Amino acid sequence: MKDSSLEDVSIEQPSDPSGDSPSHFWTTEYVKKMRSLLGNDVCRKLGIFELPNDFLLSVVVPVYNEGGTVSSVVDRLTNTGLPMEIILVDDGSQDGTPEALASLSSRPHVVVLTHSHNRGKGAAIRTGIKHAKGDIVVIQDADQEYDPSDFRYLLQPLLAEEADVAYGTRYGHYDRQLSPWWHQAVNGLISWLASLAIGIRLSDVETCYKMVPRRHLIDIQEQLQESRFGIEIELTARLARKRLRFTERPIRYRHRWYDEGKKIGWRDGVSALRCIMKYGLLRR
Repeated sequence: MKDSSLEDVSIEQPSDPSGDSPSHFWTTEYVKKMRSLLGNDVCRKLGIFELPNDFLLSVVVPVYNEGGTVSSVVDRLTNTGLPMEIILVDDGSQDGTPEALASLSSRPHVVVLTHSHNRGKGAAIRTGIKHAKGDIVVIQDADQEYDPSDFRYLLQPLLAEEADVAYGTRYGHYDRQLSPWWHQAVNGLISWLASLAIGIRLSDVETCYKMVPRRHLIDIQEQLQESRFGIEIELTARLARKRLRFTERPIRYRHRWYDEGKKIGWRDGVSALRCIMKYGLLRR
């Protein structure tokens, strides 16, 4: 694995944020103003809250043949205004991804790591977790199916110490693009079986948006084994065995099709069933 940037990541925030800067919406002054205008209950529902001093979010982005979308995803992450490091893990891409990542690597908040050959999403996530330095870690796909502005709602219960792990759920709420029936049915079945096997009720275990304080990931990172999409089940099971408090928050989702580059297939569904047995039923 080639590591093109392992130096400490420095996130510079404007000393005098204005309303034109995304970071303005995370300042103490903005939060106080909104609370005085709207009240605490409304601000809570809107996800308006203060960040701890020196807070840093680590965003792990597995990238495989996403040269056409990865730059826009990094732009969307930056536009959240959150203090973050963006860890891009090129998993042996064979399109224009290496060139796109080379142009992104000069940004001060971006770290680019490279696998010499394709090892799978799980392997890329494991690499990213090992290099994360933030207080909280979240996974972001390199396509445009997920909206990083939803990070606000996942962060809220973690920073308020109301939960230890926050998952974004694509189902069960109205503010979402409808996926094909078979997509919802398969995900629903896998989530139901995983919930039975692991012991916590989740509506969307295969969601990309899994947000976890880094200290919890440090405890399990050497145990993680799955190199493909089975990481979704394994990571969930290992966190659940630590008796951590899980919460779900609704997120937006734009389903993409296989001719647009979607990579998960029926073999990964079979692998998910294997992982449910291996990390769920056989470990209880």
